[in-house]
Amino acid sequence: MTRSAHRQAAYSRRLDWGLAGALALVADARPGDVAIVVDVLSFTTTLSVAVEQGLTVHPYPWRAEDAAAYAAQRGASLAVGRREGRAAGSVSLSPASFVGRTGLDRVVLPSPNGSAISFALADAGVTVVGASLRNASAVARLLNRRPASAVSVVAAGERWADGQLRPAVEDLWGAGAVLAALGEAGASPESRAAVAAFRAVEQHLEDELRGCASGRELVEDGFDADVALAAAYDVSAVVPVLTGDGFHRAQES
Repeated sequence: MTRSAHRQAAYSRRLDWGLAGALALVADARPGDVAIVVDVLSFTTTLSVAVEQGLTVHPYPWRAEDAAAYAAQRGASLAVGRREGRAAGSVSLSPASFVGRTGLDRVVLPSPNGSAISFALADAGVTVVGASLRNASAVARLLNRRPASAVSVVAAGERWADGQLRPAVEDLWGAGAVLAALGEAGASPESRAAVAAFRAVEQHLEDELRGCASGRELVEDGFDADVALAAAYDVSAVVPVLTGDGFHRAQES
C-alpha cells in the first residue's frame, strides 16, 4: 500500500516518475483531479504535434500484441517505432513523422513510457493531460481556469535495457516548465526541484536537449528534427486531453 507521504498528499502540486509514481500520486484521487504526463523527447511531443493537426491520438502500451487489432477497431492507423517508421515512411514516435502528414484522422501511438502511463491513468478517475515544452504554459493556463484540488505531474522517464526506469533530465525540465507556469502555491519539494531544474536551462533549451543523454542518442541516430520540435518552447496553445480512450484538443478560448 502506498503511504500518504509517497503520494505527496499534503500538496496540491505534485511530481513523481514513471508508471509506479503516476499510480502512487493518483491513489487518493478525487473527482476533478488532474494528471499531467510529460515525455519530452518521445510521446508527449509527438502527441502535441499530432493533436495540433487535429488528429485523435489513442495511447496504448508498447509492443502490445493486440495493438493492430486495437487500432483497427477504432479505424485508426498504428504508429510504430522511430527507426521502423523512418524505413517505412509511416507515422511513428518521431514527432517529425506527423509534420505535414495528411489523410489521417486517428492514430494509435504506443510507447513504453508516456503512452503506457497515459493508458494506465485512463481509469484512475483523473483528467489526463499531455504536456511537453511546446505547450507547457498553455497547459497551465487551461488548468488555472479549471481549478483542481490536486495536479499530479508525471515525468515519464526512459527505460534501461533491463526494463528499469531511467530518470531522464529532459522530462524533469518539461515537468518543471509546466509547474513553473502553474505557480508555486501548493507545490511539493519535488515540484519545486523540477522548477529549479527548468529555470537553470530555460534560456538555452535546445542546446541542453541536444546535449543530454536522450538528445544525444536521437541526434546520433539522425533524428535531429525531433529534438528541434521538442525544444520549441511554448509554440502551441493546444492542450491534448484524454477523453474516453483518445486524446483530443482542448484549445484555449
